[in-house]
Amino acid sequence: MDYILTTENLSKHYRNFKALSGLNMHIPKGAIYGFVGKNGAGKTTLIRLICGLQAPTSGSYTLYGIPCTDRAIQKSRRRMGAVVETPSIYLDMTAEENLKEQYRILGLPSFTGISDLLALVGLSDTGKKKAKNFSLGMRQRLGIAVALAGDPDFLVLDEPVNGLDPQGIIEIRELVLRLNRERQITFLISSHILDELSRLATHYGFIDHGQMVKEISAKELEAACRKCVRLTVSNLQAAIPVFDRMGLEYSIASETDAEVFGQVNVSQLVLALAEEHCEIRSVKERDESLESYYVNLVGGGRHA
Repeated sequence: MDYILTTENLSKHYRNFKALSGLNMHIPKGAIYGFVGKNGAGKTTLIRLICGLQAPTSGSYTLYGIPCTDRAIQKSRRRMGAVVETPSIYLDMTAEENLKEQYRILGLPSFTGISDLLALVGLSDTGKKKAKNFSLGMRQRLGIAVALAGDPDFLVLDEPVNGLDPQGIIEIRELVLRLNRERQITFLISSHILDELSRLATHYGFIDHGQMVKEISAKELEAACRKCVRLTVSNLQAAIPVFDRMGLEYSIASETDAEVFGQVNVSQLVLALAEEHCEIRSVKERDESLESYYVNLVGGGRHA
């Protein structure tokens, strides 16, 4: 398989804190790679390393097959675009002025293509409106346009829908899918909003405490996700000991809801709960969510 990015035992330490610890990662060409982990798991650190903003403590990575220790890695990075943490835009400039400034920074010979970029991200009609007056979604799309200025074929987005309203989230999703489909851009998207990521990703990497727990394709994940029954009960605290006695694998979804995995004898469960004066108010069969899969994978606890 042709990989855009690979890492081998990549580590980054800050004094006594290990932000990354022996991370191994493989991003296939053409993928939308969902990088999943809690806040502080090491996602942004990895992004900073591959963007050249920081140097690894140990281990290595390759970008388009070029090792990070090779001088040619700088040429490889020119094929990347990135929006790290917040979009790198000038708030007192218009969208067009922001792109012109990026073209100058990159040393591009003309401003040809700026109008196409603005149209691509849906900002053609912003005119003289300054970026400080944009919505969060518009700023995020402008940040992506700036990242696209050098015509990259690998785009890194760090929490791209964080803080956006539903319409902004849909716009970013559709933009990512269009860029992947029409321009064959490979994406690395870090996020903890798993429901949205599941609508995009073709591959996943699950990170916890600076280590890669598992890499899996979306097709493999779909096959691995188990069936589960979502129960709404009158007294969840009374239900938990019943689940334990029956040897059920479960996770707590809310103050009234639990997800029970595998084959469940609902009749036996109803009787057992009734003995504890706990009533089942609704039962829904569903596939395990990406969130549940992640929690179980990283050992979030049976009661998490």
